[in-house]
Amino acid sequence: MPRYRLTVEYDGTPYVGWQRQATGRSVQSALEEAVKGFSGEEVTIRGAGRTDSGVHALGQVTHFDLGREWSAFTLLNAINAHLRIARDSIAVTEVVPVDDDFDARFSALKRHYLYRIINRRAHLAVDHMRAWWVPRPLDHEAMHAAAQRLVGRHDFTTFRSAQCQANSPVRTLDWLDVTRTGEVIEIRASAQSFLHNQIRSFAGTLKLAGEGKMSADDVAAALQARDRSACGTVAPPEGLYFLRVDYP
Repeated sequence: MPRYRLTVEYDGTPYVGWQRQATGRSVQSALEEAVKGFSGEEVTIRGAGRTDSGVHALGQVTHFDLGREWSAFTLLNAINAHLRIARDSIAVTEVVPVDDDFDARFSALKRHYLYRIINRRAHLAVDHMRAWWVPRPLDHEAMHAAAQRLVGRHDFTTFRSAQCQANSPVRTLDWLDVTRTGEVIEIRASAQSFLHNQIRSFAGTLKLAGEGKMSADDVAAALQARDRSACGTVAPPEGLYFLRVDYP
């Protein structure tokens, strides 16, 4: 059966998350319905990462198999047409035929995420549900300094959800940078894989560093505590974006 890799962007606001659920519409189920709409085939679309409700994606990668070959051009246009008909906030930006040993999740070398904070007194209008609004002034340099204490291979128990299903809390964080352009603060994170709520937990803790409520040493101590209670408040989902995935 031919296998296809899709790159997908979506506004996560109206969805229960990436994964198919009985409690509401998911990104996965919307894509599967779109494929069935033009091909007549029931498919299971697998993603490189499971995003929570409200989390956005600019470069989620998925794969699925079909019973017959289609051109990439036809697939891209047909899937997007059915997504538009269903009024879904999802777009397929690329379709590539791949070998049948490609797996969107297990073939991934590195995943990249962005967390956006808008730091200003005025509430958000255009960026409502697209970023975390923080009216209190933040020192992004202090946030960046604290972030560097988290880079490397660590037990990230402090920064994982209590519902995280990963077998181990140990991960290697390759990159965690904090930059500022005007009122927009961006936190960028890269690793082969992340724990559930790890980046949102980072963002909530780094916000405290930006407010002067935690030092870089405090953040390092929170990491070493391996205790969820040492983490700052988990940042809201609307600031998080799944940027892209690297493959061999």
